[in-house]
Amino acid sequence: MRERVVAACDGASKGNPGPAGWAWVVADETETPRRWEAGPLGRATNNVAELTALERLLTAVDPGVPLEIRMDSQYAMKAVTTWLPNWKRNGWKNSAGKPVANQELVVRIDELLDGRAVEFRYVPAHQVDGDPLNDFADRAASQAAVVQEPASSDLGSPEPPPSPDTPVRSGPRRKSARPNGGSAARPNGGSAARTIKAKFPGRCPACARPYAAGEPIAKNDQGWGHPECRSM
Repeated sequence: MRERVVAACDGASKGNPGPAGWAWVVADETETPRRWEAGPLGRATNNVAELTALERLLTAVDPGVPLEIRMDSQYAMKAVTTWLPNWKRNGWKNSAGKPVANQELVVRIDELLDGRAVEFRYVPAHQVDGDPLNDFADRAASQAAVVQEPASSDLGSPEPPPSPDTPVRSGPRRKSARPNGGSAARPNGGSAARTIKAKFPGRCPACARPYAAGEPIAKNDQGWGHPECRSM
């Protein structure tokens, strides 16, 4: 039996329910993303996206290899660990006596977990110094939800773009490189680094990746696009 595999999975829904996507990533021995996959779900809830991401990860990894799964969804983790035994005993009814939500996905995951050595690890989402694997899965799922297209390392897809929900670490590198050492500012007193929320979906002219309505955008030399693509 090989040493354990460290992986992460995540789901995203833009509107909950809304355009949704899922993603998983498997790391190498240095916990650097080695293999990953993401896909669209059409219109779905965040919980469906989270469970789908877990189901796809379990399907993609050799069941004979011990697996550590990092997730930021306490719902998905508790659904398949804490709550699942009671649901099965109660004929797939929850504590209120109602049918368990997303039962088909939970049953499928239960089957995939049978006989496997799997450790679930909760990691907070959207942290400046958060778990890099979870961050990768979060970004890939978010991109899949927005563009509604599959992506993966097997397809040669580029690394998913930074998530607008993750705070950016402040530091000297974000200061202006102007000779006088001052920060760049607009004549009206607004910062050149100002971002706004997009009223309509669009495509960043700098990197050609799309952005969704409501996502932060910033002005650069070529027009409005992702804040991280802004010309410095």
